[in-house]
Order: sequence, then C-alpha cells, then structure tokens
Amino acid sequence: MQNDLLLRVLRGEPVPRTPVWMMRQAGRYLPEYRATREQAGDFMTMCQTPELACEVTLQPLERFRLDAAILFSDILTIPDAMGLGLNFIPGEGPTFNHPIESAADVAALGIPDMERELGYVMDAVRLIRHELDGRVPLIGFSGSPWTLATYMIEGGASRDFARAKAMLYHEPRTLHQLLDKLATAVTAYLTAQIEAGVQAVMLFDTWGGVLAWPAYRDYSLAYMQRIITAIGDKVPLILFTKGGGQWLPMMKDSGAAAIGLDWTASLGAARTILGDNIALQGNLDPAILRAEPAVIENEVRRVLADYGHGHRHIFNLGHGITPDIPPEHAAAMIEAVHKHSPQYHKEHP
Repeated sequence: MQNDLLLRVLRGEPVPRTPVWMMRQAGRYLPEYRATREQAGDFMTMCQTPELACEVTLQPLERFRLDAAILFSDILTIPDAMGLGLNFIPGEGPTFNHPIESAADVAALGIPDMERELGYVMDAVRLIRHELDGRVPLIGFSGSPWTLATYMIEGGASRDFARAKAMLYHEPRTLHQLLDKLATAVTAYLTAQIEAGVQAVMLFDTWGGVLAWPAYRDYSLAYMQRIITAIGDKVPLILFTKGGGQWLPMMKDSGAAAIGLDWTASLGAARTILGDNIALQGNLDPAILRAEPAVIENEVRRVLADYGHGHRHIFNLGHGITPDIPPEHAAAMIEAVHKHSPQYHKEHP
C-alpha cells in the first residue's frame, strides 16, 4: 500500500506524521459531489449505484491530501433492508414509512441477507478498492445498534428521542430484543464489508450521548462490545460515541482499536484515561472550518498539542463536515496537519 499511515496508527506502529481524514469527507460541501447527486437524482440512488458511490468516495481524495477513504453510504441502510421503508425528504432528512411501535413490530423484523438486500454496498466496496489501487486504506462503517434503533422507533431524526427513551424505560425487554437483532445485523454487515475489502471499520454511535450513563452502558456500549468481539482481529475498529467523552473509562475495555472523540472532550485528558494501547481519533470542532485559514491552522495546532507526542492519534473532525464549509477551508485544516504534526513524531527516523 502506498499510504498505510492510518493502519499503522491503529496497529500501534510508529509513523512520521499524524494521519488525517474527515467524517463526511464525501459530501455536499464539494461542488463535484453536488453535481453527481444532481446526475443521480436523489441520495439513495447514489448509495445504491456502486459506480456513483465509488465516484463520490474518491472525489475528496482527488482534491485533498487525505490518508483514508471512507465508503460513501448511509447508516440507515440496515433498517431500510429490514423493510421499514426509508425516504429522504428535502429539508427534513430521513424518515421511515413503518417505524417500530410495538413488540410485534420487533418480532416481525428479519436479518437482511447482506449480499442480496445490501449487495450494492459490497459491490461499491469492491469497486472502490479496485479504483483506489492501494493509494490509501478504505474504511467501512455502520451505525451502532442504539443509534439505528432511535431512528427506527422515532420514525426519523429526533430532538428529544422521546419515543426511544419511553421504550427504554417502559418496555426495556422490547428494546433489548430490537438491539439484539440490530447487533446481529450490524455484525453481519461489517463482516460482509470486510470480506468485500474494507481495511478498517467504524461504529457511529451518533446518539449514545443522549443516554444516562447506566443506559449508555446497558443499551449502547454492551451491544457495540458484542459487535467488536465478533469482528475480532479481522480489521481494526474505531468506536465513536458523540457526546461520550465522559464515559471513556467504560470504553477502555471495549476492544476497539481506536476511540473517536467529539470536540467537547480533551484528547490529552482522554489519553490519560485510556493510555497508549488505544488510538484516539478527532477532534476539531467542525464549526471552526467556517473561520479564516489562519484561525483553522491555529486550532489544528491546538488539537495536535492536546494529544502531544506519540503515534496513536488520527486527526479528524469531532463530527461530520457540514455542507456550508468552503472546500479551501477543509484544505487548510488538512495541510496544517501535514505541516505541524511531524514534530510530534520526532523519534521516528
């Protein structure tokens, strides 16, 4: 592989500089992405057409000096394949035609066949790996069981997660049954991506941070640990709970190769808690990319200094890049990492 910095960090090997990639790096902030989406007609057509998914996955790599590609897809492909009927409504985001409302709804759910119902994802992985030709590693991903469950129960995005939390406290057995099925499905989904060619995987626990700490342990982390154990040493796994910085001691023994942090946490404090046996990923506030390049560079330097010297940091945003960011501001961040991170790896020849 021409550039394996990300994989070396995940394995705990020395690197000459900090690798960098961005969550949602293939996205609406890029004019070339918007052009491809217009050609496709809608978001799900892009996801379900391997050639288009490959095209948009590679677009940021043509523009920026990134150290990884991440599969272009959506976290809600599994619920869609389970028969909930996913729609993307402009201005509203994802919605489901058939949300989960009862134990009977959960009992009726089947585990999708990964090559039949989600084969378009695996076809995209194979095509992307072929087109990358060893330039950088390809990261696969899935939503966490809890995060997928929130969308399935709420029927789409939510501000307060009232229905999901109501099920958690009033019908815990039903929620555990749903999470059990989702953990099985996510394990199969990530395993299929690995078999198709991804070289690392990431669990996006986007809504784990809305839970009370005992609920996070029992309804989110426990199911992610089951997935991590099942994946084993096939490929390294990155665990990211948005808003989860306060639960790092619980994550320490999760088995993840790396823990992602959002911008509300300190990398240095996290490193003190977790030690150097686990890599850290993050954690620039995406909003900083609205600032001038000089401000962006200073903030990159601050994040690098917060982690300090060592080889177990993957530079990333604390969440996904937003559609309003000028691409040149993303470039300023990436170039600042290239410029300023080598000093933290000086012992490497």
